[in-house]
Amino acid sequence: MIHVADPVITETWLTQEAFDRLQEELTERTGTRREAIVKRIEAAREEGDLKENGGYHAAKEEQGKNEARVRVIRHLLENAKIGKPHAPEGQVAQGQVVTVRFPAFDETETFLLGSREEAATASIDVYSPSSPLGSAVLGKEVGSSVDYLTPSGKPMTVEIVSAEAYTG
Repeated sequence: MIHVADPVITETWLTQEAFDRLQEELTERTGTRREAIVKRIEAAREEGDLKENGGYHAAKEEQGKNEARVRVIRHLLENAKIGKPHAPEGQVAQGQVVTVRFPAFDETETFLLGSREEAATASIDVYSPSSPLGSAVLGKEVGSSVDYLTPSGKPMTVEIVSAEAYTG
């Protein structure tokens, strides 16, 4: 059976460092950055005609992007699992460094199965658990083979070689 990616992953695994980094970003975005944007909007409003005021529209767009990121960060922090993942030994879970082998090419690939927030400081490629490969291996046993569809729709088989806790 070919595995098709599950569309919703409700839990996000984060290292303590990534959680702390997100907390700092949230503080900055809801404090000094938000205040600076509001001041730019107010200054642009004082210039008059808002229809043709490029500074006003740029500041409003920046405000929208900032508030969207604030919502994303809050959701991540509220739903994050922090620390080492709790998974039975030999089973692939978020927060693990996973090595897979592609039998068709006789090549291996090693990656961290985790959030894009981990990618900012990871020294290894990070695959989302909702990506085609990530969702195919998530919860599977080391030593098993999994069939899945690549983003282009091509069927692919991987063998799970190892899954070890990510140490940073």
